[in-house]
Amino acid sequence: MPAMRQHCLVQLEIAEKSVSQFERGEADYPKYLSVADDLAARIRAGEWNHGKVPTVRDIASRYDVSSFTASRALQTLRDRGLVVTRNRSGSYITADRPPPRTSTHSWAVVTHVSPGPWQSASEAVVKVGFERLANAGTFHFYPLEFPTGTPAADLERAALTLAHNGVDGVFFLPSRMSEELCRQDEWFLAGCRKARLPVVLIDRNLRGEGRPLAYDLVASDHFEGGLRCTEHLLDRGRQRVACIVASPTSTHSNRLAGYLFALQHSEPRREPWVIRVPENLDARETYPWIAEQLIRGEADGVICYQDYVAVGVILELFRRGRNVPRDVAVVGCDDLPIGQSFGLGVTTYTYPSEAIARGAVERMLHRMARPDDLPAKLLYPGQLVVRDSTVG
Repeated sequence: MPAMRQHCLVQLEIAEKSVSQFERGEADYPKYLSVADDLAARIRAGEWNHGKVPTVRDIASRYDVSSFTASRALQTLRDRGLVVTRNRSGSYITADRPPPRTSTHSWAVVTHVSPGPWQSASEAVVKVGFERLANAGTFHFYPLEFPTGTPAADLERAALTLAHNGVDGVFFLPSRMSEELCRQDEWFLAGCRKARLPVVLIDRNLRGEGRPLAYDLVASDHFEGGLRCTEHLLDRGRQRVACIVASPTSTHSNRLAGYLFALQHSEPRREPWVIRVPENLDARETYPWIAEQLIRGEADGVICYQDYVAVGVILELFRRGRNVPRDVAVVGCDDLPIGQSFGLGVTTYTYPSEAIARGAVERMLHRMARPDDLPAKLLYPGQLVVRDSTVG
């Protein structure tokens, strides 16, 4: 028991350090991504002239980072399609990029993610697929964001400005946070209609339970995610698995449907337990509230709607003397950097960013060619990534 207690104390110290960094905004955009972004900008500027890029050791020295951070930055460039690695030779600028099939088009990528310590990470996981396509010459895109409280007239004007600047269509991630922010989304989309800009929604429909689909939607298969995460916990012998729901959006309702389906078809059948987070709670109140519900209900497994929620819940469980994953196994969603860098790695369901971006481009081209077709919904599965929070 003393060894186990010491282990819990060490994990708690690591957890508190990780979360406090993110809450202060010091780590919501990891160092390796900052290094990768700077290297990507140099590549686009032609610094290495389609030749060999610096080695891991050179990158570590230039940016004063560890070789591990430098290696992850280089891997990020490979993931984005900017460099290729040749055995025993090094990494080189990608020369065989796909032809610019739609190079005459310019599109906007608009993400309505509420400000906070996790905003950059949440936006990055959505945008990385579009960035990779843009780097490959498939199209040009213009990132656009609007802050909370932007008046309706300004939002409509933003859409008209996009059209005036030659943008042909908009990829839009709506807000899930509140009715006020949903109205902002509707004002912006009204401006897109006035400007005759086609819109493809990314990952979720506009906020609202059972809201009809008025635009094309290309999303992660959250039903599949809820199903796989629940099956994973059941396979680990968990008997009392909870599912956290926080917003009336398609992402949460579809993940919940997958969770319920898995429980319905489990042997023996388990009773569902849905924990709905009150929307008036902020992040610092939400995590303790969820932890208290889990302990009171004697949960031994929980599915959170995003990795940062999973990390906050893990921290609160440790503070209350619970061991993760021995007492409670915790699963997140989207495979955000915090889940990878947290002291206790978070099991998660990945967000298929590149597949969604490619599907959104194809759907946009279809919408431009056939504007009167009924809205379509395209789903792309992610992958279950198993880490210490469920099998440690």
